[in-house]
This record gives sequence, structure tokens and C-alpha cells, in this order.
Amino acid sequence: MNEFYATERNEIASDWFVDLSTEICSTFEELELELPSSQQEDIKPGQFSYRKTTRKPEGDKETGGGLMAKMVAGKVFEKVGVNVSTVYGTLSPEMVKVLNKRKTIKKEQSSFWATGISVVTHLNNPRVPAVHFNTRMFATEQEVWFGGGMDLNPCLENTKETARFHKALKDICDKHDESYYLKFKEQADKYFYVPHRERARGVGGIFFDDLDSGHWEKDFAFVRDIGNTFLDVYPSIVSDLQEEEWTPEDKEKQLLHRGLYTEFNLIYDRGTKFGLVSKHDPEAVLMSLPPLAKWA
Repeated sequence: MNEFYATERNEIASDWFVDLSTEICSTFEELELELPSSQQEDIKPGQFSYRKTTRKPEGDKETGGGLMAKMVAGKVFEKVGVNVSTVYGTLSPEMVKVLNKRKTIKKEQSSFWATGISVVTHLNNPRVPAVHFNTRMFATEQEVWFGGGMDLNPCLENTKETARFHKALKDICDKHDESYYLKFKEQADKYFYVPHRERARGVGGIFFDDLDSGHWEKDFAFVRDIGNTFLDVYPSIVSDLQEEEWTPEDKEKQLLHRGLYTEFNLIYDRGTKFGLVSKHDPEAVLMSLPPLAKWA
């Protein structure tokens, strides 16, 4: 294997994302066991199934892969996916084209290495918001950077929980740099906007890309804290809202909002585009799509 891929720093980052994915899956399965169903009492608690994912080989060279954890038809979660992967290889012209929209990729940066985690939830109860969370590390032969964030996607907005979510993000951002929250919130508002609908996908959060302060340990510490914040705040929101009653009209609003979510992910989302052009497992790339959605 190319020495560029097998560094201690890369191994530390990759192991962290794997450990985080394990903890998230365990936490979500605990919610399935502990919380009541919002539908009918005989629904069994959901459990994750696991499948290895691979990136298409480059000739006879291995290019990495990961693990896709998926839960469907649970008491709480209608569908939730937790993907973790470490992939590497040669930057194709298509991949460079996607990256060059925000970075200048030099010709000598022919090799890349990337690791990360992606989490998307879709809930049975329309009063419990969906969430999207991901963090990643991306390296070329010349540089390394981090990206990611999280955003809340309620179909029925709850101002109290929205404020709680944003406060948790501000608190962790302020711990590292008091300029982060406002900057990353504005980037999220801009990124998660659906131009053809002239509206936001959800109630925002934080979004950052190309994070490279010149201090890898500092940047990675921030990324780890974002993951820990996700584990602190989102399961708590789910627990607090799961028992709220909902109506058929609420469910209709949820399905229509999922249509908006689907449009964004298939048309605008950078992760979807990069995952497909980098020839990663399409099932893992498209894991974020909801099980059911509607369009008016």
C-alpha cells in the first residue's frame, strides 16, 4: 500500500469514526428498547443490520470501503443509516471537477485518502425531527482538511427543540473558536437551501468544509467534539418528543417534507455527488433517502 495512505494520523482518524459509529448504533438501539411506539404496541424494537461496502477497485488495486449499518421499521426509527468508510486511490478527473468547485486541486495531488461517518434518520412520529450528521477527513499528497456538520430537519417545527439544538452547537463551537458558530451556521443556511423551491431544507445547524487551521490535532479535536455533541443532543430530543401525539395531517406534512429532502440530496448534495463519481458503493451513498416520501 502507498505509504501516503498508511500513516499514524490516518489510522487515528479512521479508528475514531469507527468507534463513533458503534456508539451511535448502540445508542439508537437503546432508544428502540426504552421508548414506546408512537403507532401500535406490537411493533418490535428495531435493530441494525450490517453490510460491508466497497469502493470500485482501480485495476488490481484495492481502494478501501466501510460498513453500512441500517435499521428499518423500528418503533422509533422508520429508517436510520450509519455509514463509516475509509477510501483511497487516484483522483479521477470527475472527482477533481467536484472538488475544484471549492478547492484548487493541483495536478501533483494525484492520490487521495478519506475517512468519515454519515448518519441520517427518518422517524415514525412526524413530531420528532429527522437529522443529518457527518464528519470526515480528506487528504491529498499535499494537504489535509476536515469537513462536516449537522442539521435538523423537522417537518413540524418545534421552536424549543430548534433552540436547544442550536445552543448545543454554539456551545461546542465556542469552546474551540468563538467565530466558528456564526460562520458555520451561515454556511449551513446557505448550503441547505433548495433554490428551485426557494426555501431551506430544515432549520439549519452548522456546516463546514476545507477546515485546515494548520494544526491537525486542534482541528481533529473539534471534529471529535462535534460527534460527541451529536450523541448528547439528538437522542435527548428524540426521547423528549417520541410520545407526542400526531395526526394523519401531521404524517402528510412529514411525507411532503421528505420529498423536499429527497430533492436536495439527489440534486445538490456534495456528498452524494462525490460518492457516486468516486465509485463508492451506491447503496451506501444513497442511504440518506427516506423510505417513503410524497410530492404535491
